[in-house]
Amino acid sequence: MVDYGMGNLRSVSKAIEHVAPHAQVQVSSDPAAIALAERVVVPGQGAMPDCMRELDARGLRGAVIDAARSRPFLGICIGLQMLFERSEEGGARGLGILRGAVRRFPEPLADRATGARLKVPHMGWNEVRQAAPHALWQGIADGARFYFVHSYYADEAEAGLRCGSADYGLAFTCAVARNNIFAVQFHPEKSQAAGLQLLSNFIHWQP
Repeated sequence: MVDYGMGNLRSVSKAIEHVAPHAQVQVSSDPAAIALAERVVVPGQGAMPDCMRELDARGLRGAVIDAARSRPFLGICIGLQMLFERSEEGGARGLGILRGAVRRFPEPLADRATGARLKVPHMGWNEVRQAAPHALWQGIADGARFYFVHSYYADEAEAGLRCGSADYGLAFTCAVARNNIFAVQFHPEKSQAAGLQLLSNFIHWQP
């Protein structure tokens, strides 16, 4: 698990240890240790510009790019957003591994069914629709609820990237997948049974 000073590392590591008690879960900011890992998790929370700055300051950019190109890779929250080319948050440049941009929810924002005004950030439980079959959805019902905390979402520019979507005033991509990469906007470590199932699926995934 990549430690660049901005992730909810303890919650994520404890959740992974729970679903994989026999696995060695290492939280590290050492690029050499990350290079040796069999699978890599990049969590994150906070502002995208700060996250990218910390990633570079700790010399972790190359290690994360290499992991996203070569091994089972799970991005969570900012760990999803940083995979894209750019973000509207502070004009931050992402890693450019996936084509597309990260957009802020427009305001005012209203529930499409009731017209009720919605607050930004989007915070709380929301249904996730599985846009495409994937090994990490195994054992998780379509429409299962996951926990979100975010003001920005991925606007992907590659066909076939979207693997899950949610609705918060608009339909937005909340999970993407390509080859060995699976990344989510929601927090599986805070999402009870469905989130633990997703983490367990990641531990056993052989892309």
